[in-house]
Amino acid sequence: MIDPLLKVAAPTLALPLAVPPVNASTPQTDFSSMFKDAVQNVEAYRTQADTTVQQFLTGGQEDVHTVAVATQRAELSFELFLQVKNKAVQAYQEVMRMQL
Repeated sequence: MIDPLLKVAAPTLALPLAVPPVNASTPQTDFSSMFKDAVQNVEAYRTQADTTVQQFLTGGQEDVHTVAVATQRAELSFELFLQVKNKAVQAYQEVMRMQL
């Protein structure tokens, strides 16, 4: 008997994973603007979820699935933001502990 798992091939990537080269024409953004954009995106998802829930509760045209997706999107974006913030703080603390 032939094992069916042997027929499964490893997935291949269509495009190679490569870091694009940084050159002078690449726009540079500072950390504060990236942080500000991230906070605004998380807040936009939260506002959208609040609006969707309010429309659903007041008998608007929102269905349960739309409400669930909007609230999960807001929750996941906040969790991702929180984890990235924690990693940035840990990296900062590690750099501050280094002795020169």
